[in-house]
Amino acid sequence: MAKCGNWPIGVCSWSFQREIDEVGSVLAAIGVDHVHLALGPALEPDGEAYLEAVRRQGWTICSGMMGFAYEDYSSLKSIQVTGGIMPDEHWPASGEAFARAAKLTAELGSKYISLHAGFLDHNDVAATKKFYDRIRYLADRTAEYGLDLLLETGQESAADLRKFLETLNHPHVFLNFDPANMILYNMDNPLEIYKDLAPWVRQIHIKDAVRTETPGEWGAEVPWGDGEVNSFAFLNLLRDTGFDGAVVIEREAGDQRARDIAQAVRRLKAYV
Repeated sequence: MAKCGNWPIGVCSWSFQREIDEVGSVLAAIGVDHVHLALGPALEPDGEAYLEAVRRQGWTICSGMMGFAYEDYSSLKSIQVTGGIMPDEHWPASGEAFARAAKLTAELGSKYISLHAGFLDHNDVAATKKFYDRIRYLADRTAEYGLDLLLETGQESAADLRKFLETLNHPHVFLNFDPANMILYNMDNPLEIYKDLAPWVRQIHIKDAVRTETPGEWGAEVPWGDGEVNSFAFLNLLRDTGFDGAVVIEREAGDQRARDIAQAVRRLKAYV
């Protein structure tokens, strides 16, 4: 098992954009056996074949990841409209799909399921109530299968996210902390706000980025250690705050993803 200090190193299965058996070959070559697994394919008509391929790998599934086909990440504006469980035209079907994914996650032996829930805006009373109600529904479903729900960070400010977590006060809602997302969405500095959110963090995405110079546009994702996260300072912060989960590499840009992931593994293993 590849480790960064005392933390197991994982990789997001969707980072490779390859079939599961090909992903397995790459991970075996770089010595990684922990995976944040994309669950969408498991809900397709041929989903059992996907799950069989996953089981063949012998991975530790550190968490499942639920996404939705209707989400549009082409721009900040489009994902704000289409992201997560907020679009009314897809609810309650999206919630029901999530519940099926939670069941599969439990069957694969994981204790966490994650998702990008959508955009939280405490200034919009109706939207805020909907967000709280729907997250509570998802968390209740995860609890039925003995799981915890991990919300992806980045699209809202840390202050808004902490207010939400404290107000919701659900025993099965926690965070997958992605430092690069806060840069990509042009929100907070991840090192400055991590301590505020640390009590809820159960998993880390290892991803790096540089901030945009054009308001309203995405920042740019770059290989781990090449961007503005300040990778060693971030890992020191995890150590100093007692983080004890998995550090999971996510690479969603570039045309040399396997190379970039292998490089990230080497850099994480070098951390002492």
